[in-house]
Amino acid sequence: MDENQENVGRGPARSGPRDSLFLLTNLSSVEGTPLGRARVRNLSATGLMADCERVVPAGIRVRFDLRGIGQVHGSVIWSQEDRIGIAFDVEIDPQMARRPVSGSKARGPIPDYLRARRFTR
Repeated sequence: MDENQENVGRGPARSGPRDSLFLLTNLSSVEGTPLGRARVRNLSATGLMADCERVVPAGIRVRFDLRGIGQVHGSVIWSQEDRIGIAFDVEIDPQMARRPVSGSKARGPIPDYLRARRFTR
């Protein structure tokens, strides 16, 4: 099997490390037009690959929220059926998306009123 056959169904080759993961987000144009939900499959500092619930054309500018990172802006650089590749406007730290959402030490200890209480008889 040659390299072209092996890459069928994928977008253009990328450089740099990528994390494989599954994150859900809602895509919209930078003007705010909803473009549907997307499942992020690969994430790097400079872009991502996602499966979308509907076709999103290459060349449009998008915005979306990533857990642990916040709002991200970028451009759809390739689109194949329901799969897209987005190049970010500004590099991100992809490890931030992997950090736990709750229980962060950065937020400090859990207040007493939120702790589970053990009752004895």
